[in-house]
Amino acid sequence: MTDDRVVEGSGDASERQWEAALRPRRLSEYVGQPKIKENLHIYLQAAARRGDALDHVLFCGPPGLGKTTLAHIIAAEMGVRIRVTSGPLIEKAGDLAALLTNLDPQDILFIDEIHRLSPAVEEILYPAMEDFKLDLLVGQGPGARTITLPLQPFTLIGATTRMGLLSSPLRNRFGITFHMDFYPVPDLQVIAERSAKLLVVPLEAEAATELARRSRGTPRIANRLLRRVRDYAQILADGAINLAIARDSLERMEVDRFGLDDVDRRILLTILEKFAGGPVGLNTIAASIGEEKDSVEEIYEPYLMQIGFLERTPRGRRITARACEHLGLPLPGTMGPNLFGSGSP
Repeated sequence: MTDDRVVEGSGDASERQWEAALRPRRLSEYVGQPKIKENLHIYLQAAARRGDALDHVLFCGPPGLGKTTLAHIIAAEMGVRIRVTSGPLIEKAGDLAALLTNLDPQDILFIDEIHRLSPAVEEILYPAMEDFKLDLLVGQGPGARTITLPLQPFTLIGATTRMGLLSSPLRNRFGITFHMDFYPVPDLQVIAERSAKLLVVPLEAEAATELARRSRGTPRIANRLLRRVRDYAQILADGAINLAIARDSLERMEVDRFGLDDVDRRILLTILEKFAGGPVGLNTIAASIGEEKDSVEEIYEPYLMQIGFLERTPRGRRITARACEHLGLPLPGTMGPNLFGSGSP
């Protein structure tokens, strides 16, 4: 996440400390994702009655929607420990073995960015997930041999923002898969109001709604905007956040009423003005705005598509009439053949 992008869904280590303080501890406290909550409640109750470890769980969806929070809630509801790591940190078989052999019965291993596990580590993970055993190669050359270590029954919880990058063998070993959606404004308003109480920040209902509208359907962004607006309220007002302070603060941060920032607007304007509204390829868009292709596809696109500002076609990305209306510009082709240099004079 870049330091100046306040509507980025990803979070760094320092921000996760704030999140830990605001994180709900129980499923009953969790706001949003009602279908996931309902099904997860049943799975947890069933596992508890049998005295078994919960089946392996996979959460997928854009960053900031609560995948890590739900992993911690599962551990709390089951009354077990949770060990947290991420795919890039597990570089070799020994790293994975150290994590798995230190788990007690029914404990949880949470792997964020699980799509970034190396193929060699994945191969070792398969028997661990299926049979609760670890097959390790000891030694080198002709003297090498395989040893099998028994493991305690455990639950692996994986989180990914890129479902398509997970290999089929790994994906198929998860018994429970949840696809997380962007949050509606009413849920984000409740989240903002709850966080404000925990931060001891006076927040009017209308201001909470305004924050929710500009949070891109993402709780992490809602909490981040709340903390930033709190700063403005403390310096420019009496510390309380009302609608006027919320709007003024968000405008100063260049976050518009749809939660779009400068990067989002550059993407839309690039497609509109340089490529006559599209369709245009993803690589071309990324090169034109100076961003990585993966960043455009993983971070910016999902929300722009969710709110109907961007379309994917077989030939590339295309801007929509709704996006043009928001930008205050005409859709290419609606003002004659010379618009944006298209057509002949």
